[in-house]
Amino acid sequence: MDKKVVYFLCTGNSCRSQIADGYLKALGSDKYEVKSAGLEAHGLNPRAVATMKEDGIDISTHTSDVIDPDILSQADYIITLCGHANDNCPVVRNDKAERWHWGFDDPAKATGTEEEITAKFREVRDAIKARITQFVKEGN
Repeated sequence: MDKKVVYFLCTGNSCRSQIADGYLKALGSDKYEVKSAGLEAHGLNPRAVATMKEDGIDISTHTSDVIDPDILSQADYIITLCGHANDNCPVVRNDKAERWHWGFDDPAKATGTEEEITAKFREVRDAIKARITQFVKEGN
């Protein structure tokens, strides 16, 4: 069975797309080839790494990458995780890809105490995990 290619896109490929990438690899690597990228590469956010580690998933070796047109053209699913990426994603010459938008707040923009910022990262992480779990369960 060929694995379906899922391409998660965000603005900077530092938080949300990395979290989604980590969860889909953990929960669905038998069915999916998982990739993630951004309109720009902002580097892997250390808080995203720490928040995922709390849930037993290591994304510390992930890289922050810009969108690769070859992967984009081969993807079965192109899933944007922020409005900016959804609005600015390159035109896709790929008739087979399903394009979805799952909007999540950017935890990197959270302000407040360290505890409040960490809480926002956990909230977004848990929302993404729930959506990935649903995606795998539905067997897309």
